Amino acid sequence: MADNNSSTDTKIEKPPEVKRAWADEVDDEPEPEPEPEPTSSSSISEEKAPEPDIGSLTIDETKKADKFLDEPEDSNIKAVTTGDTLYSTAATFEDLNLSEELLKGLYVEMKFTRPSKIQSISLPMILTPPYKDLIAQAHNGSGKTTCFVLGMLSRVDSKLKAPQALCICPTRELAIQNVEVLNKMGKYTGITSTCAIPMDRNHDLPIAKRQPITDQVVIGTPGTIKKWMSVKKLSTRDMKILVFDEADHMLAEDGFKDDSLRIIKDIERSSAHCQVLLFSATFNETVKNFVSRVVKDGNQMFVKKEELSLDVVKQYKVICPDELAKIHVIKDKIFELGEKLGQTIIFVHTRRSASALHTALADFGWQCTTIHGAIEKDHRDKIVKEFKDGLTQVLISTDLLARGFDQSQVNVVVNYDLPVKHESPSEPDYEVYLHRCGRAGRFGRKGIF
Repeated sequence: MADNNSSTDTKIEKPPEVKRAWADEVDDEPEPEPEPEPTSSSSISEEKAPEPDIGSLTIDETKKADKFLDEPEDSNIKAVTTGDTLYSTAATFEDLNLSEELLKGLYVEMKFTRPSKIQSISLPMILTPPYKDLIAQAHNGSGKTTCFVLGMLSRVDSKLKAPQALCICPTRELAIQNVEVLNKMGKYTGITSTCAIPMDRNHDLPIAKRQPITDQVVIGTPGTIKKWMSVKKLSTRDMKILVFDEADHMLAEDGFKDDSLRIIKDIERSSAHCQVLLFSATFNETVKNFVSRVVKDGNQMFVKKEELSLDVVKQYKVICPDELAKIHVIKDKIFELGEKLGQTIIFVHTRRSASALHTALADFGWQCTTIHGAIEKDHRDKIVKEFKDGLTQVLISTDLLARGFDQSQVNVVVNYDLPVKHESPSEPDYEVYLHRCGRAGRFGRKGIF
C-alpha cells in the first residue's frame, strides 16, 4: 500500500452541479496535503519493505473454492429478529426446501457443497414466510451475492411472465456480474432476467420503443431502473422482492439515496407486499440509523466494525516520499510479487492518476489495463471480461471496482492513492478502504494489500 496524495474534484457526469461520485473522481482542483492513512498491520519504509511469505499466500488450485466458504471462522455475526417467527440456521442447502432445479444449479453450476456462515443464517430469514425485510452485513467475499440471488430465484414464479424480483446496484460492472451469477445459479429453473444498465445509444433500441419487460428478474443501476419505471416499461405490480446491493452506498447522501427511496416508494404503492433486502460489507452509523428507519419491521444482521478486516489479507504500508517513488515500488517489487501470486488490482483516486500510472508503467515495459468512468461502456465491459478471463494480469482502477467486484485470482491489491471522503477530503474513507481490501481474500483465499 502506498502513501496517498489525493485530490479534491467534482463529478463530470452532468456539469456543472451534481453530487460527487464515490467511484470516479476527476482532477480539476489543487491537491491537498497528504492525509492520515487507515491503520495497517505494519509500517515500513520503501528501502526496508519486507518480502511477504510467498508460500503462505499461494493458492492450491486443487481445492475447490467452496472449501473456504466458512471463513473467516471468527466472524461474529449478530442477528436481531423481529416478531415471533422462529428461524433455524441451515447446515445444508436441503434445509432450505429449495426446488430440485435450484439445488442442481448450486451443486452442478456453482460447485457449492454447503452454505457459508452468512448464508446459513440469512437464507432462512429471507425464505421463511411472512418474508420479512432484512438488513444484512458481512465480510467481503463471504457469500452475500448468493444470499440475495438465491432469495430472488426462490421467490419468483417462472410461469408468470412479469417482473417479480428487482436488484439495484451502484455500477454497471456489478450489475452485469450479478446477472451472470443469477443466470448460472438459475440455469435449470426456466427463470429469465434482464440487465438494466446504460447502453450505447447509437446501437441500442431506446427503452421507450421496446416491448414491456416480461423477464421475472431485473438487475440494474438506479438511473436506468427509474427511467424504465417512469416510461411504464418496467411494471412493479407483481414485485415480490427488492434487493439493494452495496446498500450503504445506495442509501447514502453522497450515493443514490434519492433514486433508491423513489423506487422503494413507487413499488410500495403498486405491490401488496414487497420484501426488501439490504446487503453490504459496511454500514456506517449514519446510514445504519437511516436504514433502520426505512426498514421498520425487519430482521438485522451486523458485524462489529473492528471485526470487518479480513485476517486472510495481510496489509503492508510502504512509505514513499513522492509520486515517482510509488511508481518505482510498484515496478520493482509489487509487479514481481503479483506475477507469482495471481492477478493484481491497483486502486487510484482519479481518472488522471489512472492514466498517468498506466503510461508510466507502460514506459517501463509492464503490460496493464485501466478502467474508469470516462471509458466507453462497451470498452469497459471488454476490459472487465478480459481481466476475469485471465487475459490480463494487472488492472488499474478508480473506485469503480472497489465494491463487489469478484475475481478469485486477485491476490494482490495496491492502494496507490488512499480513499478519502468526498464531503471531507482531509479524512480517510475507511469504508471504501475495507471494500478495496476485500477484492483480495475472496471466500477466504489469502492475499496482500
